[in-house]
Amino acid sequence: MSRVAIVAALEREVRPLVRAKEWRVSEKVVDGRRFRFFEKGDFVLVCGGIGAEGARRAAEAVVATYAPRVIYSVGFAGALDPGLKVGSIVRPRRVMNAGDGSSVNLNCGDGVLVSFGSVASPEQKASLRDSFGAQAVDMEAAAVARAAEVRGVEFAVVKVISDEFDFRFPSTERFVDSNGQFLEGRFAWFVALRPWLWPQVVRLAGNSNRAARALCDWLRKMNSEPVMAGSGARTMEEVNRR
Repeated sequence: MSRVAIVAALEREVRPLVRAKEWRVSEKVVDGRRFRFFEKGDFVLVCGGIGAEGARRAAEAVVATYAPRVIYSVGFAGALDPGLKVGSIVRPRRVMNAGDGSSVNLNCGDGVLVSFGSVASPEQKASLRDSFGAQAVDMEAAAVARAAEVRGVEFAVVKVISDEFDFRFPSTERFVDSNGQFLEGRFAWFVALRPWLWPQVVRLAGNSNRAARALCDWLRKMNSEPVMAGSGARTMEEVNRR
């Protein structure tokens, strides 16, 4: 099948897109794991959960099930460049893995996106920017790139800034389960007992909604012009640790 696959972390990142009635929803078990696929025409979308492992599993599942010609990593990213604001679309020329120093070069785009193992604080953002020359940070793109390379599928990236360079928030790793799903109920209870966090949570929610709308507006345009989906990756190269 000639399909364009889209891998996101959480459904809230793409909800403005997939809630439309023309997207068909199906659940399939792949390698013992259940995935929820959203299909429309030549496009299929799956959410793998937060982090590299979930992204890798989702990418492998969508490739095994739908045999796409190109796979996109999409979703939220943090700004390493202070000039990037919430809602800014990022299409990098290069994706780097902060964990092992590997990278993938793309056929189009600008700048560098670095994949990091956790939500980065402002101090970590500054370090990642200086170490990798990156403009934005996410948690999943490098894992999707690796899965695409192994299976001979083109790779592309579209990210949207959901938190700006100076945005600070307590670590949320404790609210992510083993499948990469965000435990909203546990997080809400945690925040309810800490009223000093309420303004930040309100800001975070507003930023997330704005970012999701901007990302989905871009994806709708791609969905109506599928020829754009062919500009993905050529090669994966290993680089030395910095």
